[in-house]
Amino acid sequence: MTDQDLVFKALADSTRRLMLDALHEQSGQSLGALEEIVAGHTDMSRFGVSKHLKVLEAADLVIVRKQGRQKLHYLNPVPIRVIYDRWIDKYTESQVRALTNLKQRAENHHE
Repeated sequence: MTDQDLVFKALADSTRRLMLDALHEQSGQSLGALEEIVAGHTDMSRFGVSKHLKVLEAADLVIVRKQGRQKLHYLNPVPIRVIYDRWIDKYTESQVRALTNLKQRAENHHE
């Protein structure tokens, strides 16, 4: 499985996206903190949350740092940016260029 495949797999699940959103709001959260956030949306065990974190780590979307006895989880947005550059930006470039040209023509027509 390629790195991009791992990222797409990780992003395909709503619980993992919820966890990424939580880490975007406040990076450096413990498993317990993430478990509380997930528990507010679904009935999932600590083991289930841990399994989702492993998928996010495998996709390099989450980086784990030990702080004493605790592991803290940090968002790594780089793989998402790579997906954006590869799969979204190149497909929207021509549309944005066309809209920009249309805007310029409309502004020039009114002068």
